[in-house]
Amino acid sequence: MPSFILFALIAGLSLAIVAGPLGSFVVWRKMAYFGDTLSHASLLGVALGFMLKINLTFAVIICCVLIAILLVSLQRKQPLASDTLLGILAHSTLSLGLVVLSFMPNVRVDVMEYLFGDILTITQTDLYWIVGGCLLTLILIIALWRHLLSITVNEELSAVEGLPVAIIRLALMLMVAIVIAVAMKIVGVLLIASLLIIPPATAQRHAKSPEQMAVGASILGILAVCLGLVFSYYSNAPTGPAIVVSAAAIFLLSFLLPRRVLA
Repeated sequence: MPSFILFALIAGLSLAIVAGPLGSFVVWRKMAYFGDTLSHASLLGVALGFMLKINLTFAVIICCVLIAILLVSLQRKQPLASDTLLGILAHSTLSLGLVVLSFMPNVRVDVMEYLFGDILTITQTDLYWIVGGCLLTLILIIALWRHLLSITVNEELSAVEGLPVAIIRLALMLMVAIVIAVAMKIVGVLLIASLLIIPPATAQRHAKSPEQMAVGASILGILAVCLGLVFSYYSNAPTGPAIVVSAAAIFLLSFLLPRRVLA
C-alpha cells in the first residue's frame, strides 16, 4: 500500500474514532455552530503559522483554543445571544485569516487545500499531530464521560451536586478545538464540523443509550472515511468532500431502518 494512502487511512480513522463521542456531545448540546466557528477560525491559525514560521497544526490548535476561551469570556460579559457572538467570530476570523495571507506575497498558499482539505498530502509529521491530538482528546472524553453527560442533561442540578460546570464545559470546548485543528488537513476548514455532526446524528436515530450512540457514531465515521477514500481513489474526486458525501449518504440510508428512541 502506498505510504500516502496508509497515512490518509490512519489519519481518517483516528479522526472518525474520536469524532463519534465528541460529536455526540456537540449534537446533544446543540453546538454545531460552535464547531463551524472554530473551523472558520482555523484559517486564521494557518495565516499566523505562516507569518510566525511555526508548525501550522500547532498554530491552528493555539488559535482555536484561544477563540474558544474568548467565546466563553464574551458569553459571560456580553448580553448578545450565543449565535450572534458565534456569527461575529466565525466571519471575522475567516476574513482576517484571508487578509493576513494576502499581506504575505512571498508565501504561496493553496487556500482551497485548507478550505476543503487534502488528506492525501498528509506527511509523517502531520500524522503524529493528528494521532496525538485524537488520542489525547479520546482519553479526556473517557475520563470526563460521566461529568460531561451530567452537565449535558442538567447543568443546574450538576452545579448543585458540586460539579465544576464551567470548567467541564470549557474542557469540552477545548476538546472540540483540538479535534478541529488536527482535522483541518483531512476535510478542510469548511467541512470539519460535518464529521462532528453527521455520524452522531445518524447514530442517534438507532441508539438506545448515550454509549451506543457514541460508539455507533465512531463506527459510522470509520465507514464514511473508508468509503470516501475508495470513492476518491477511483473517481479522482476531492477526498475531503468525498468523505462528507459518504457520511451524508449513510445518514440518508439510515432513514430506511426503523428508528429507536434514545434512553
